[in-house]
Amino acid sequence: MQRVLLAFFSAFLLFSKPVFANDNVLVFAASSLTTALNDIASAYHEATGQQVTLSFASSSALARQLAYGAPADIFLSANEKWMDYAVSQGVIRKESVTPWIKNKLVLIASDQENIPVALDANKMLAVLGDSRLALADPTHVPAGIYGKESLENLGLWQALENKLALSNSARSTLALVERGESPLGIVYYSDAQASSHVKVAAMLPDNSHTPIVFPKALTNEASAASEAFFRFLDSPAAKAILMENGFVVNPE
Repeated sequence: MQRVLLAFFSAFLLFSKPVFANDNVLVFAASSLTTALNDIASAYHEATGQQVTLSFASSSALARQLAYGAPADIFLSANEKWMDYAVSQGVIRKESVTPWIKNKLVLIASDQENIPVALDANKMLAVLGDSRLALADPTHVPAGIYGKESLENLGLWQALENKLALSNSARSTLALVERGESPLGIVYYSDAQASSHVKVAAMLPDNSHTPIVFPKALTNEASAASEAFFRFLDSPAAKAILMENGFVVNPE
């Protein structure tokens, strides 16, 4: 797989603008991109010598940091509303905003005995017992916003809203289930794919929530090196890594 990816990188670079080795690129990215984006940046560095620095947090936290003047080059958000917020604050090149990848929402479990779990209030409460359902904070974290919307549309929110363990990101939610602190949690499919300590207990229907779109954009301060990496995010090599990590991409 590594040789195939490096072949992709080499072909991509033949048609790219030069990258300046001393020009560091700083990317603000939603926490759910941690595994895939680390792989992309590492392989890109190996192929080009270009250093890409990644800063992961919830999209809401990153958008606010940008609004407060944080010096990033690229913003990769887990939903369109927080990208729109960053645009409204005048820190994003509006013309660079594009829908990049998509994701799905899943219910995960730490104990294989709990798999599968029916999307039914009584059955979910029976699995939870005295514990709580892990969920990113639905007041501002995209994974939690999507999760609450899905639970509401499935008629489960009222029964579960007092049984929640809220976290500040999708990856924090994943960690709660990995450690067994919550028997169930709602995360992106890509998060579930990144962990060997949880299993997918149920897929939340796509029609139960707003489509999960991760947009990408350049900030007003983006350098030429940033623009090169930004283009690379749409390359076949990057898409191969993203698909391997459970994201949905537009095929070439």
